[in-house]
Amino acid sequence: MNRKQVLGPEDVRRAVTRMAHEIIERNRGLDGVVILGMQRGGVWLAEALAGEVSRIERAVPAGSIDASLHRDDIAIRPVTPAAVSDVPVDLDDACVVLVDDVLFTGRTVKAALDAVGDYGRPRAVQLAVLVDRGHRELPIRPDFVGKNLPTSLAESVEVSVEGVVIVEATAGADV
Repeated sequence: MNRKQVLGPEDVRRAVTRMAHEIIERNRGLDGVVILGMQRGGVWLAEALAGEVSRIERAVPAGSIDASLHRDDIAIRPVTPAAVSDVPVDLDDACVVLVDDVLFTGRTVKAALDAVGDYGRPRAVQLAVLVDRGHRELPIRPDFVGKNLPTSLAESVEVSVEGVVIVEATAGADV
């Protein structure tokens, strides 16, 4: 497999800082803002965003949401919960910033929106992603993006605090 690093650790840190500023600016402060990371990949990013928001202005409630039981492909493939949800406050009338590492088809975000509804009726839900790959199957658009990274369907994207890597399957390899 071919691997190409497109963002390093400092790039990720700068993107998180920029996104934190954008969250504060778009919401005209932090009243009612709750940050929820989507299990699994969005949890570390939500923690990083919440930490940066806290450093810039003040702390906000932050937690995680597991959307695995709300997926629309449960009948196609076995789904097991990724982890328990940790929603620290009632979401009624909150502005939920839903966080994931990579936005691809939009199906996981749709499931997460359904899962958020189990915890209340937010006044608004905003989406923050570190990487937007394109290839949407549903009409979902992020509000905050670290990097737009057009990819082919034969590529996958690995995201961590250490950076962003595009992995391209070589001829004859399983995708």
